[in-house]
Amino acid sequence: MLSKKCKYAIHALVYLAERHGQGPVQIGEIADRQKIPKKFLEAILLELRNGRILNSKKGKGGGYYLQRSPEEINLTEVIRLTNGPIALLPCVSLNFYESCEECVNEKNCTIRTTFLTIRDETLKILSESNLAALVKKQKKDRK
Repeated sequence: MLSKKCKYAIHALVYLAERHGQGPVQIGEIADRQKIPKKFLEAILLELRNGRILNSKKGKGGGYYLQRSPEEINLTEVIRLTNGPIALLPCVSLNFYESCEECVNEKNCTIRTTFLTIRDETLKILSESNLAALVKKQKKDRK
């Protein structure tokens, strides 16, 4: 399940993707338009900046903006940064692997093989879902 932090991050990034190339956007504007608590959003945007998804500009006319094009930022990257593992079991995680204590033989575990398939399909969908695609779908759905 996605955390509130992760959902807010995605909403903020889609908002910034809609304004890509128009200059930095202030935190207050994002918070107001996306109905995200400002203090929470500040921490989220800082984490996204540290994760090299966003960049920021200080001073007058400052704010946050995407460090890369919306086509280059996919949901896999955002979820891993703000939510952690995508896999439902630690024994199938690519970046957060841990063996299961109760598993006798990991290679022959039918539960694990099922969840490997789920992980692979989930990663495929999330990797193809970039910010540009989300913006495009959002615009289409508004019509």
